[in-house]
Amino acid sequence: MGFFGYFLRRLSLVIPTLLGVTIITFTLTYVLPGNPAVVKAGPLVSPEVVKELEKEMGLDQPAWVQYWRYISGVARGDLGQSASTGRPVLEDFRQRLPATFELTLASLLIALAVGIPLGVQSAVHRDTAIDHIGRIVGVAGVAMPTFWTGLLGLYLFFYLLGVAPPPLGRLGSGIEPPTAITGLYVIDSLLTGNWKALGSSLHQLMLPAITLGLSVMAPIARMVRSTMLEILESDYIKSAWAAGIPRRQVIYGDALKNALIPVITILGIVFGFLMAGNAVVESVFAWPGIGNYAITSLMTKDSGPIQSFVLFVAVLYVAVNFVIDMVYGLIDPRIRLD
Repeated sequence: MGFFGYFLRRLSLVIPTLLGVTIITFTLTYVLPGNPAVVKAGPLVSPEVVKELEKEMGLDQPAWVQYWRYISGVARGDLGQSASTGRPVLEDFRQRLPATFELTLASLLIALAVGIPLGVQSAVHRDTAIDHIGRIVGVAGVAMPTFWTGLLGLYLFFYLLGVAPPPLGRLGSGIEPPTAITGLYVIDSLLTGNWKALGSSLHQLMLPAITLGLSVMAPIARMVRSTMLEILESDYIKSAWAAGIPRRQVIYGDALKNALIPVITILGIVFGFLMAGNAVVESVFAWPGIGNYAITSLMTKDSGPIQSFVLFVAVLYVAVNFVIDMVYGLIDPRIRLD
């Protein structure tokens, strides 16, 4: 099968997957207790006003009619209106997405900066104290829930030591945001020379990024360790040892370069996980991203943002896996025959 046929076959699986996600998401929000009309009007309005608002919002129509209206709107780029904010959901997403994206990128950089050296040292010092410490740190990063890690970090670094800022969002109190260019405060502060905003944004970003980064550091460290162990036992590495090539050059040159190949392939999946899994961390640190927006909407049964967040996560995961499949298909033609 040629690459174009492989592309079409994979693409044909994307649409049914996304359609299934919309059905499941709509069904879950439909059966949740609560009334979006009450959320929009307020709890003190009369039942007559609620009924009128339900009719205006189309909530009195059958479920399949409501689903068709929802899926038709999605196809047009209309994600509905938030009952909590009174604005279009797409507008809320555009406003909050840069905050989530900035937190995700910072977390990914921390995960790579910690996970790769940890995996290398664990492989080089196999079955030693360093290897055991690396395994413990890796297991702890996966085992500890992010909300618990975040609360623990706030208690330790904010309450006890006073080195972390209060969880008040992306900037400290009284700090004006930098001129919007990319929407990422750190980058925009650098581009505009706003050093006050840069210091505040980095200070606010530090603890939530570390909390989220530790949760994905472990799989990166484990993959680097297992790949490095396999490479260090290969014939060409043994030949390099025998030829007297410096140890540092062999480990951090040839071996690490080859060990990073599988790590690069999972970066897309890790990125998707971070974009989807940062909702709890955003809530703990009052980070104004789409995850915090979705959790707030879930508490009030604001169905538009909930459905849009789940759909966004699904599209992101499907897109990332689709791109990875295409890259694999280009690298290894045998995959196209599966």
